[in-house]
Amino acid sequence: MKRVDLIRTIEQLGCVLVRHGGAHDWYRNPITGVSQPVPRHREIKERLARHIIAALGDVEGRGRGGSEPE
Repeated sequence: MKRVDLIRTIEQLGCVLVRHGGAHDWYRNPITGVSQPVPRHREIKERLARHIIAALGDVEGRGRGGSEPE
């Protein structure tokens, strides 16, 4: 999946950019409080993209993983 498509998808879920890290950008879902890193590669593997979308889009709190910002 192209990075721009992944960013577009998670922003449509209501996620916002929290910060720019060294090699990743951190996005957070303000409804659930879940944060996920998004790598800065043009292409992101489908499995990783699905994991990021599932973690950030899980409004019922059933997702695995995710990190809380400091």
